[in-house]
Amino acid sequence: MYQLRFGFKTAQHQSTYEEILAVWKEADEIPSLEHGWLFDHLNPIDNPEGIGPCFDGWTMLTALATQTTRLRLGLLTGCNTYRDPALHAQIAATADVISGGRVDFGDGAGWNEFEHRSRNIPLPAPGERLRRLDEAVTIAKRLWTEETVDFEGKYYQLYGARLAPKPIQEPGLPVLIGGSGEQLTLKVVAKHADLWNYSGGDVDTFLHKVEVLKRHCDTVGRDFADIELSAQRRIDLDDLDGTIRDAQAFIDAGVTHLVFYLSPPYQVGMPTTLAEKVIPKLVSR
Repeated sequence: MYQLRFGFKTAQHQSTYEEILAVWKEADEIPSLEHGWLFDHLNPIDNPEGIGPCFDGWTMLTALATQTTRLRLGLLTGCNTYRDPALHAQIAATADVISGGRVDFGDGAGWNEFEHRSRNIPLPAPGERLRRLDEAVTIAKRLWTEETVDFEGKYYQLYGARLAPKPIQEPGLPVLIGGSGEQLTLKVVAKHADLWNYSGGDVDTFLHKVEVLKRHCDTVGRDFADIELSAQRRIDLDDLDGTIRDAQAFIDAGVTHLVFYLSPPYQVGMPTTLAEKVIPKLVSR
C-alpha cells in the first residue's frame, strides 16, 4: 500500500532560473512536499510559435539537484524522441549520482509537432513512437544494471554498450511513464512503469484508464499493485477550494502520487500556500 505523497511541477518556460530556484529551495524546506518536477520541451508550450525562454530540462533539473537536499526530482515527462535512449539513460544516471540518488526517470513518447518540425527531429506516427518508447525504457533499465548491453531492436541497437557510473539507486531509477492511450501507452506502462502519471481529464476517465491498465497488467503478467498511480493537477491559486475538491477526487480514486502544476510567473510563497492551505485538507482513502 503506497503512502500519499505530494509534489509540484514548475514548467521551466516563460521564467528565469532565479525564480524557479527560489521556489524549489522553499519547497525543499517543506516536509509535506516530497517531489518536484520540470517538463521536457525545447520551446515554451503556451503559444503555438514557441516564443519565449525555455530551459533544457535535464540541465535545469541537475542544477536544482545541487541546490536541494531532500526533494525527489524528475521530468514529467521526458521525451524519448529528443535523445538517443542510451544517452538519455546516461544523462539520468549522471543526475542521479549528482543528486545523491533522488531522481525518478520520467519518460514519454513525444508529441509536440512544432518542436520536432522546427528542429528537423523526426516525429513518427503514434504507434511507432510508443514502440520506440518500449525499446528505449528496456535499454535504460539494462544499461543501469548490466556491465555491457547488446540490444537488437527494431528501432535501436547496442553492441557491447557500457554505462558507468551506474545510478546510486538500485536496481536503477524508478520509472514514471505518462500518457493514457489504451492500446499501446498503457501496455508500455504495464510492462515498465513504477509510476503511471495521468495528466488532464476528469476522474471518471481516469478510473476507466485504470481498468484498462489492469487488463494490460494481466496480459503481460505484471502485478497491478506494483504500479503507483500518479496524477498531475493544475493548482488555481485563485480557487483553492476547487483545487482541493479536484485533488481529493483523484485521491479517492486511488492516486497516491499527486503533482500540483504551478504556472509562471513563479513566486516565493507558492510552495508554502500548498503546504498550509491545500495539503492539510486532503486525506488518503
